[in-house]
Amino acid sequence: MTQPHVISRLHGGLGNQLFQYAVGRAVALRTGAELLLDARLFTDANPFQYDLGHFQIEARVAAENELPPAKDRKIAYGLWRLFGRSPRFVRERGLAYNKRIATITADCYLHGYFQSQRYFADIAPTLWSDLKFKQPITGENARMAERIGIGPSVSMHIRRGDYITNAKAQAAHGSTDLGYYERALAEIRSRIGQDPVVYLFSNDPQWVRENMQLDAELVPVAINDGRTAHEDLRLMSLCDHNIIANSTFSWWGAWLNPSHSKIVVAPARWFADPKLSNPDITPPGWLRLE
Repeated sequence: MTQPHVISRLHGGLGNQLFQYAVGRAVALRTGAELLLDARLFTDANPFQYDLGHFQIEARVAAENELPPAKDRKIAYGLWRLFGRSPRFVRERGLAYNKRIATITADCYLHGYFQSQRYFADIAPTLWSDLKFKQPITGENARMAERIGIGPSVSMHIRRGDYITNAKAQAAHGSTDLGYYERALAEIRSRIGQDPVVYLFSNDPQWVRENMQLDAELVPVAINDGRTAHEDLRLMSLCDHNIIANSTFSWWGAWLNPSHSKIVVAPARWFADPKLSNPDITPPGWLRLE
């Protein structure tokens, strides 16, 4: 008898892919299914790349004949969406946690962002194992990791790039301002009773060097680029504490931080667009600041 499948559609950057993997892994474990990944969108024309191959994930990229029709096959795709039963199309409804995902059966195709720990909190230990890095840390990243390990350390993520240059992304997300970072750092300094070293991560390191002025020892981390962004994620997770942007990338940098005493500060307002809301994106225990 053929093992049933759960298929997760991958799209977006590394942070989004990790959420899509995590929800698929949770459904697959619950239903006894094999998890397949639909990575067809990652073509040369896509600004993002398939990034999950850097981790020890329990899933495989599906072959074309294991997937439902792609959108460019308009008739076949339309018929599948209208009548298809295998795999069943399961779309995320809204941005908040969808409780129906906890009860769906296998032979399904998951389509959405699924940005909430609630989808996979019950398998967190499994995910921490799955999301260990395949390759050891080396070179400049290894030297930076040693420096971070001296502590006390805080990762601070400043998301710019498409949040600034892409009108659609800017309207939806906006970017966190300097005041947020000042308040977040003050909160961590007050709670730990020490002056931490702040490691600055950004997709616009030049802007960060010129504009991030905080009363702390600041260390810009400008080692990696888009091809090696997973290394920045690893370095964030090694910091004692984390100040994240309204970004799934730094969300995962904080979530993968194994420290039981970590302080994670997140923006209370994740979206600039008042029509968008996900009340479930911040895990319990993380501090939300305006």
